[in-house]
Amino acid sequence: MLMHPTLEKLRALKLEGFARGLEEQMASVEVGSLSFEERLGLLVDREVTDRENKRLAGRLYKAKLRQSACLEDIDFRHPRGLDRSLVMTLAGCGWIREQLNALIVGATGTGKSYLSCALGHRACMEGYSVLYVRVSRLFGELAVARGDGRYSKLLKALAKVDLLILDDWGLSRLNAEERGDLLEIMGDRYQLRSTIVASQLPVDKWHEVIGDPSVGYAVLDRLVNNAYRISLSGASMRRRLSGLTQTNQEEG
Repeated sequence: MLMHPTLEKLRALKLEGFARGLEEQMASVEVGSLSFEERLGLLVDREVTDRENKRLAGRLYKAKLRQSACLEDIDFRHPRGLDRSLVMTLAGCGWIREQLNALIVGATGTGKSYLSCALGHRACMEGYSVLYVRVSRLFGELAVARGDGRYSKLLKALAKVDLLILDDWGLSRLNAEERGDLLEIMGDRYQLRSTIVASQLPVDKWHEVIGDPSVGYAVLDRLVNNAYRISLSGASMRRRLSGLTQTNQEEG
């Protein structure tokens, strides 16, 4: 039986995984020992897996994660106040289903961005939409959008993301427009979506960054009171890794 027309029809129906699986079965000498039902089941599984992988790749592409990070690679041996049990709790993504937040604070190099991206990666794997953005860049994009008429559209897009990761929060004091932007974002997401905020500043200093007491209270009330908190400490992971690399080079 000529399979080429069948393969073409499968691909025309966008059943690429099914088609590749069939080609692999045809090239296998062991496939003769399988029943029709077993072969069909394998082909269906291949198509399902192929589609799931494509959807995951699409979510990761849209997430724009700053680092290629995963929770399995986190070093819990380095003393920096990272609670393994809390990270494993967050890894289950139940907090995203419950529309809770996560606040990650610590000095430069303690792994805030990596942990944020690792949690974002896990969320993508669990089927959630994710967007990573540095706060200064986000405010810049909103300022441009305000000028060219895309402001409302951009706010709606931010409101729909299941997990929004705001990195490098608090590097500079907000101006009036930025305070308004932040209030809109947090208002749209409160009890509807989850947010990760990564910052060098302790949470009790965030009011000062926002600048306006009433806006600060409104924003932090929506962000902090329903959030998990992770406070990282210790020496910079970057310096530690750099030192290990240099030692290995010297030993080599």
